[in-house]
Amino acid sequence: MNIKSMKNNFNLPPLRSRFIWRSNLFLFIFFCSIPSFAQNDLLEMLDEDEDEDTEYAVAAFKGTHIINGHSTKTKSKGELDFLIYHRFGPINGGIQEFFGLDQANMRLGFEYGITDEVDVGIGRSSFEKTYDIFLKWKLLKQKSGVENSPVSITFLTSIALPTNDIAPDLSTAQRLGYVNQLMFSRKFNSKLTIQLMPGLVYLNTVPQASDNSSILYVGGAYRYKLTKGVALTGEYYYRFNPIASIETYDVVGFGVDLETGGHVFQLHISNSRTTFEKGFITDTVDDFWDGDIRFGFNISRTFQLGKKRKLREETP
Repeated sequence: MNIKSMKNNFNLPPLRSRFIWRSNLFLFIFFCSIPSFAQNDLLEMLDEDEDEDTEYAVAAFKGTHIINGHSTKTKSKGELDFLIYHRFGPINGGIQEFFGLDQANMRLGFEYGITDEVDVGIGRSSFEKTYDIFLKWKLLKQKSGVENSPVSITFLTSIALPTNDIAPDLSTAQRLGYVNQLMFSRKFNSKLTIQLMPGLVYLNTVPQASDNSSILYVGGAYRYKLTKGVALTGEYYYRFNPIASIETYDVVGFGVDLETGGHVFQLHISNSRTTFEKGFITDTVDDFWDGDIRFGFNISRTFQLGKKRKLREETP
């Protein structure tokens, strides 16, 4: 049975879905509103007491994304990123598909720093004509000295809405998917950064009644700096309880980051068609280890809105 036919048999857990939908929407609005009113004053009070001998880990990641998923990096206050993510078809499609170049999945997005620790983003993907919004909140920064923290911690919450017509009878609420994820990163030295990201995807609608609505996963990623402007990256996401009625696979990716001025250009190979968590956690139908490898790239361009500020934790 193919994916399209499966989607015509979607099952909606009615009461729990509405509760999750409303609670996640409330959670998103709650986290968006708190930083705008309170966080700046709180950070100013904390900074007054912080000793100058505290040293922050700098430039653990140069981009807010590693390959498909997010990094612990957040945009600085007033920074706006314009993002282009492109995924071609599987290379093993051969010359008939021009080794995947005849196919394309793309996401266009914007990401903006509300404060130095909180940013929000929005995007639109060609995959299932999906719109997604997210919020990232850096809860803790890696630092040493008088103030000591061995890791940086960032919280991610996102909502995805596919708008294609594969299942036209589904309501907007039935189409929604949610992600809540924590990211822990540590920069071990001037070259190596490791990141761990446990998370949970909740789907308002699943293909079969017996399928899991809540998918628990954990991801791992690294960045290894070769030169000032070049770094190697990799990531892997393991799902503990994937959807049973559709054959999907864990996401694997390897890449290289090229930094040139205000641009971060990322080249990579992966088995994922999508670049938002709900999509690549639940809808990856290609097996990386069986040769279903896709070439892709991410491009980001940063614009400074307002007065440019130099931050300790982002200084190279």
